[in-house]
Amino acid sequence: MRVLQAAGYRPTLTAKQQCCGLTWISTGQLDAARRILTRTVDALSTGAERGVPIVGMEPSCIAVLRSDAAELVGGVDAGSVAERTRTLAELLTERDWQPPSLAGEQVIAQPHCHHHAVMGWGPDAQLLKAAGAELSPLSGCCGLAGNFGVEKGHYEVSVAVAEQQLLPAVRHADPTTTILADGYSCRTQLDDLSDRRGIHLAQLLADHLP
Repeated sequence: MRVLQAAGYRPTLTAKQQCCGLTWISTGQLDAARRILTRTVDALSTGAERGVPIVGMEPSCIAVLRSDAAELVGGVDAGSVAERTRTLAELLTERDWQPPSLAGEQVIAQPHCHHHAVMGWGPDAQLLKAAGAELSPLSGCCGLAGNFGVEKGHYEVSVAVAEQQLLPAVRHADPTTTILADGYSCRTQLDDLSDRRGIHLAQLLADHLP
């Protein structure tokens, strides 16, 4: 909220907490996911039709609104919501907002898989570089992948995937290096498998606001 206000927006939350339905989508419960996602689309559609941007915090939720909603819910409202939904970095770069200085800040970034696949991580990199951050983005998955990494029989695979990029990078990083991870799964994997803590882009920017 502080970052959006600093960029000149008047952010509001939905009257009731809404859900994208991804938990149900990822476990194949599509009828339940459709009901939940329909309620969310209904709650967001009025603002979307007026051209109000919709900003998500969790990359997988944004991806659902941008992609899955059109397939599961369909119709004009879902299309309008998809068109207006943005990541924080997309919204700020489209506005040509000058971020607070991150000069000298070393940042290791773990882009969320849905963020990379559906929205693209380019605006985030653009925003961080414009702020002067010394950016080292990682490629590949953190390994947790939502509920996959906590299901029986998947733990060893989950850890092995994390060892490809994420864990070696944070293991060798300077203690002052910021670990950027917008995805809840990515931050959870860091908490479970390392002594480092990941933060969201919004937190990083808010911490450096005047």
